[in-house]
Amino acid sequence: MHPPTDQAMEALWTPDPERRRGTALTAFAHSAGFDLERDGYDTLHRWSVEHADEFWRAVVAHVGGIAQLGATYMTGDPSRPAPGMSFFPHGTINLAENYLRHRTGRGSETALWYRGEDRVASSMTWDELWDAVGRTQAALVGSGVQPGDRVATMLPNGPEAIIVFLAAAAIGAVYSSTSPDFGRDGVLDRFGQIDPRVLVVTDGYAYGGKRHDITTKAAEIAAGLPGLSQVVMVPYGDEVSSAATIAGAVTWDDWTGPHQGTAPTFAPLPFDHPIYILYSSGTTGRPKCIVHRTGGVLLKHWSELTLHCDLRPGDRMFYFTTTGWMMWNWLVSGLSAGVSLVLYDGSPFHPGPTRLFDLAEELGPRLFGVSAKYIESVLKEGLAPARTHDLGTVEIMTSTGSPLAPEGFEYVYESIGRDLHLASFSGGTDICGCFVTGNPNAPVYAGQIQAPALGVDVDVADPAGRSVAAPGQGELICRNAIPSMPLQFWSDPDDARYHAAYFEQIPGVWHHGDFASWTAQGGMIISGRSDATLNPGGVRIGTAEIYRQVDLVDEVLESVVVGQQHEGDTRVVLFVRLRDGLELNEDLSDRIRRTIRTGASPRHVPAVVAQVPTIPRTRSGKLVELAIRDVIHGRAVTNAEAIDDPLALDAFRDHPALA
Repeated sequence: MHPPTDQAMEALWTPDPERRRGTALTAFAHSAGFDLERDGYDTLHRWSVEHADEFWRAVVAHVGGIAQLGATYMTGDPSRPAPGMSFFPHGTINLAENYLRHRTGRGSETALWYRGEDRVASSMTWDELWDAVGRTQAALVGSGVQPGDRVATMLPNGPEAIIVFLAAAAIGAVYSSTSPDFGRDGVLDRFGQIDPRVLVVTDGYAYGGKRHDITTKAAEIAAGLPGLSQVVMVPYGDEVSSAATIAGAVTWDDWTGPHQGTAPTFAPLPFDHPIYILYSSGTTGRPKCIVHRTGGVLLKHWSELTLHCDLRPGDRMFYFTTTGWMMWNWLVSGLSAGVSLVLYDGSPFHPGPTRLFDLAEELGPRLFGVSAKYIESVLKEGLAPARTHDLGTVEIMTSTGSPLAPEGFEYVYESIGRDLHLASFSGGTDICGCFVTGNPNAPVYAGQIQAPALGVDVDVADPAGRSVAAPGQGELICRNAIPSMPLQFWSDPDDARYHAAYFEQIPGVWHHGDFASWTAQGGMIISGRSDATLNPGGVRIGTAEIYRQVDLVDEVLESVVVGQQHEGDTRVVLFVRLRDGLELNEDLSDRIRRTIRTGASPRHVPAVVAQVPTIPRTRSGKLVELAIRDVIHGRAVTNAEAIDDPLALDAFRDHPALA
């Protein structure tokens, strides 16, 4: 549901007619009987929702996917999403087969480039990836892994994580990963729920120029997973790894080496066969184990990568992510579209602040993906890579993780590239994909996500589920069932927790928990999480509206805003981290408040502005507003292991500014 287009707002970028004619989206629309120039994206989107069966089959045909979908699209009412639905119930598919099929005719081409700060540099061809998956699949079978068993990894964002994932998928095992910087308890809170049969871990990782040895932590994690039949140790870089620190563990080479020359085989699996388990952030309780469907995530990622991002076989793509974030799963799906991957693990600012742009210049990805936090950081650093780097291959830049402020959009076009398709995404681990995303055929406007994703009936609604027109704010919902909905939550046999998470608040729709609004241009603005929305004097305020203004203050590097119960109401409290050596004084506090008042409204002005030495985030870079809110109210944070620096919460506890 979209408002009419208003051309009064000036676009930051508009694709020229030749570019629009040449996109995969244009070709796909034509094959479905639409002319985008004549009919518009909304017409194609409406068809993709109202004729979902045809749409998803057309996606498979568009990419040349290997799948037997069967005659039936789904069970249940597609207009009322709910737990227990089944998609293509008579279909069969194997995800690994679809990821590796592009080896044919391209075996000597590079499939993976891997860089680990300034310590690791390697690459792998499609043939080498094929061989490695075959060896590893045989090793998994030799370790007793069968379809449905769980295979877990704690590895850097390098080739081995992808190899284990594809080897498990070839068998029909269920994969789960976390990054090696997670603490012991955080890993056990996740893997301890799913009882993996095999654990593949690294002996260390690099961050900020320092190598971190994790052999002791790995041994403690292995000891806490009694169902393991095998632990495998992967050395980080060229350093020799010893598996002897973990009882019964073997090295990667010893585990896979005996299976040289074994080709992978691909089990035909049901469309809804579980493929991997992702986890909620866990900052408000034990992480939810979200089980995803093989065919569902594959079709969703095909639609996003090839249609919304316009990627083609032979392209290269980069996304800055760890193996503990859903964007890793999204990145690795590039292989299924014939795209070669640029993998990076470590600090994005080591050995210098331009590290990721150095990587883009060196390896030439067509898609360059980062978080909104990263864009805000390089903006504050004053970097201008358009003048210092050759980024001529980069045609698509993507941003996700949190809302990107209008100033971030403007910075990208001023300082990174003028002829870029900047695609801001918003979705979630819950669907391992996007609700709203980019449109390569449409203009980009500052602060706006361009369009609803194809196949997804996304809307903005009031608490009763009624549509809210632009510019009104409301809850982000999805009105139709989509194949990448979770299959289930682990250990939730009656789907009670699954139902409570998405379908309890507004019956009959998927309630995602974001506070959003449509724009006059047909795009969307996400104003923050609904559960973190501020409510001073009974007026709902999205936190992103405040962050946008605070980002304009040069002295502030980052900030977090929460609501504090105070004298029978909620007062807005803003915590800021300033540039090194600066102290928050009355003049700066007043300037911050004036900036918010002028750019937002008097209601947005915080009652308290306080300085803290650092702002904690989840390990995927999201602000932990709810954890900070709990701390300032004296409540326990139930899962601090999900936070990148749990000790940073101490600075908020009993802060003198809140007295």
